[in-house]
Amino acid sequence: MTPTLEDMAILRISAVKRLTGLCRSSIYQMMKDGIFPRSVSLGYRAVGWMACDIHAWLYAKKCGQEYRA
Repeated sequence: MTPTLEDMAILRISAVKRLTGLCRSSIYQMMKDGIFPRSVSLGYRAVGWMACDIHAWLYAKKCGQEYRA
């Protein structure tokens, strides 16, 4: 299946917080623990998350599965 443009979108921290309901510190701690998608570098002091990775994490949570980055 070919990824859509929406799947390839990069989300900034504010959008990730809004979608997941998590605070910034929880997101970074979960990334460190390997149970949340890793961010991608967008340049100097700028990161984002692939929308498809965040959606996969949300789906795993919904299904009661553990997401492993």
